Amino acid sequence: MSNFLQRAITGLFFVIVLVGSILYSQLSFIILFLIITVLGVWEFYGLAEKDRAYPNKISGVLASIILFLSVSYFSTTASHLQASILAINFPVLFLLFIMELYRKRNSPFTNIAYTLLGPLYIALPLALLNLIAYCGENKMEYTPTLIIGYFIILWTSDSGAYVVGSKFGKNRLFSRVSPKKSWEGTIGGGAFALLAGFINYKCFEQLSLVNWLMVALLIVVFGNLGDLVESLFKRSINVKDSGTILPGHGGILDRFDAVFISLPFVYAYLIFFA
Repeated sequence: MSNFLQRAITGLFFVIVLVGSILYSQLSFIILFLIITVLGVWEFYGLAEKDRAYPNKISGVLASIILFLSVSYFSTTASHLQASILAINFPVLFLLFIMELYRKRNSPFTNIAYTLLGPLYIALPLALLNLIAYCGENKMEYTPTLIIGYFIILWTSDSGAYVVGSKFGKNRLFSRVSPKKSWEGTIGGGAFALLAGFINYKCFEQLSLVNWLMVALLIVVFGNLGDLVESLFKRSINVKDSGTILPGHGGILDRFDAVFISLPFVYAYLIFFA
């Protein structure tokens, strides 16, 4: 099977599962992204070990699960008094410091840093999807089209950047980290993202045109930076792909690198300005 065909089949299956789970019900959405969170954090810890670190993998994954589920629970409750559920994350995260006392590993604070990065870098952004689903006109109702709209813009931007960059890319965007990324591809991806934002406005009524276009711009800017951040990490430990779980596409971190950095900015914008 050619690499292109493998990528196409994997990509199609990935999109069907993702979109289907988001639209089917809030429970199926939570289950899918909880699985993605666990796989992503575990993959991240595996990469950290290539950097001669010894993160507390089990505890870090459990902390990530608690973080994701507590935010999910908070998003589904009618009363903001339930925000107290989020407080469970504070002792859980600081327990990771205490646990390192008993592990007898070299470079303990490097291990702690990598262990904490799992929930912070992966679980927290994915958990924010739960809250973005409630940023529509009805703040008390799960609105899956907001999440779908986010991913439509992200995927359209990626595809546009690839097509334009392949045809016209000459000026490197950040050659020290990612030699293949070009300014032409980035600008092309941005144009496609804005078009996707306009289509979202026509198809989904939850946000105004200005807000959809602003979300598109945030995804383009911070999604590209997220891609570069992950490339920087992989380059620092001399690996090409973060994993092999998605044939032809790499690992979870490869597929969601733009999500991890762009989602916090999109959510903040929707909360303060939308």
